[in-house]
Amino acid sequence: MSKVPEVTLGFWIIKILATTLGETGGDTLTMTLGWGYLAGTALFLCVLIALVIAQIVAKKFRPLLYWATIIASTTFGTTMADFADRSLGIGYTGGSTILLAALLAVLALWYWSEGTVSVDTVSTPRIEAYYWAAITVSQTLGTALGDWIADTGGIGYEGGALIFSAGLAVLVALYFWTDISRVFLFWAAFILTRPLGATVGDFLDKPVDQGGLSLSRPIASAVLVVLIAILVFALPQRAGRHPGAQA
Repeated sequence: MSKVPEVTLGFWIIKILATTLGETGGDTLTMTLGWGYLAGTALFLCVLIALVIAQIVAKKFRPLLYWATIIASTTFGTTMADFADRSLGIGYTGGSTILLAALLAVLALWYWSEGTVSVDTVSTPRIEAYYWAAITVSQTLGTALGDWIADTGGIGYEGGALIFSAGLAVLVALYFWTDISRVFLFWAAFILTRPLGATVGDFLDKPVDQGGLSLSRPIASAVLVVLIAILVFALPQRAGRHPGAQA
């Protein structure tokens, strides 16, 4: 059995909520609590490494551990992208370009090593390492991409959320009405759900004069944690089927 969940509608709903939490949670630590991007990135990196190790060591798919690791990767992605884009001065365009190249490199190395980048094969420590590396880079890319569209593009957080929602709708149409690679569609959707969550998170907690609703970041984060926990327990959480299982 794979050590990642079966990809269903429930998976994508929880994923979008987790990416939104990554934005509000990351901003809570770095902005509201005043830790700054560097300290926040260091903290979330330590948490992420610990959870990835626990995920790899686990003998089977564990829903709470898996989604905790996803949340850690998306909060780390938020603070890391903000640190690179703002503190280091790379900018949203430069950061998005570098991270896209990094993600393609991780996927290419994974494919070269295993002959596939399908998440159904995530059942060995080596493949899990590739998987979580790709997940983390894609989460960081999504943050930079969301900020790039909303800020550099000048269309705001609502406009950005609509653009990424439209992109996901196109992928859904391709899934149901074409034979395009399901592996490609998964990674495309996984990448797009991150900037969608980032723009929604920014829309919730950014000041009104910056196009947001100025909601409390800690409260928004707490509400998202509760919603994710409810869905994880309420929706079926089954491990994806490994292609070699039947054989």
